[in-house]
Amino acid sequence: MNLDSIRHIGARGSLSGKLLIAMPSMPDRRFNRAVIYICAHSADGAMGIVVNRRVSNVTLPELLVQLDVISAEDVIRLPERATNVDVLAGGPVETTRGFVLHSTDMVIENATLSVGENLGLTITLDMLRAIARGEGPNRAVLALGYASWSAGQLESEIRENTWLHGNAEADILFGLDHAHKYDRALQILGVSPAFLSVDAGNA
Repeated sequence: MNLDSIRHIGARGSLSGKLLIAMPSMPDRRFNRAVIYICAHSADGAMGIVVNRRVSNVTLPELLVQLDVISAEDVIRLPERATNVDVLAGGPVETTRGFVLHSTDMVIENATLSVGENLGLTITLDMLRAIARGEGPNRAVLALGYASWSAGQLESEIRENTWLHGNAEADILFGLDHAHKYDRALQILGVSPAFLSVDAGNA
């Protein structure tokens, strides 16, 4: 998926800029306890980034070296802000492709797509180069892969009680405490994780 594809989906839908939180009864194991930021949603479908799963086998400095953005010798000279950018497992689609979700204090003309209030999505390596130079946005994550839904699919899954949805907060999107993001997202909705588990078991 490229930015033109995301633009085609559009940001007109009610879930654009919202969080999806998987219900305990989620039938798809790939999304067990997933928290997803919806970048685009319309009648044509939806696209989002899982924000609570860190990739376990690679860090951003390692990835920058693999992509020839920097040399191995330059890793020690990376600014601290760059070393704190998490690499996330953004979803099951195109898992080798990188998507930078970031604050819009830094954007790249014709390459950054607005996906929410003060939030942008950039796919080009130029954003990673800027981050490596210390010129990138204040807050960012790099997601490998994304989640997508065809026309009407997400709406159908919500009707089937597969997902909850609510407002996004910066700490959910960019915070480093991934183990507690799921419970935190539920708390923002005013939902108790314990109640959900009991409710799901009695359904």
